[in-house]
Amino acid sequence: MLSLTGLKCEQLTQPASMSAQPGQTLTISCQVSYSVTSYGTHWIRQPTGKALEWMGVIWASGSNNYASRFQGRTEITRDTNKNIVNLRLSSMKPEDSAVYYCAKEPQWLMKAERLYKNSQSRKQELRQLTITNVVVDK
Repeated sequence: MLSLTGLKCEQLTQPASMSAQPGQTLTISCQVSYSVTSYGTHWIRQPTGKALEWMGVIWASGSNNYASRFQGRTEITRDTNKNIVNLRLSSMKPEDSAVYYCAKEPQWLMKAERLYKNSQSRKQELRQLTITNVVVDK
């Protein structure tokens, strides 16, 4: 018998699937059960048959960091009253078809943002994921 005490699970909710036309701007919203002013929220995606790609983060402070390949075309915003984090991706291309994940920043890393400079750390440390499958028409 397994007994877990003090276990707290956060909830992150986003659409199961979305579609877009080439050139369009797509916004995916992630409703979270935690305070977005207390924890950072990351966006990651995984194109079919490819590795995870870290896209960016909005930190508890409201500041952002983005992966260089998504810089200029990606914007992560939040609604602090509703605890919603939005990913906005402009100029959609067929190559943007992927499973998109929002993820809560691990609690023990709250004051260690420097660890996120290493993309491998990002992939290994993110927990509590939810997904949206996005298909961009060709």
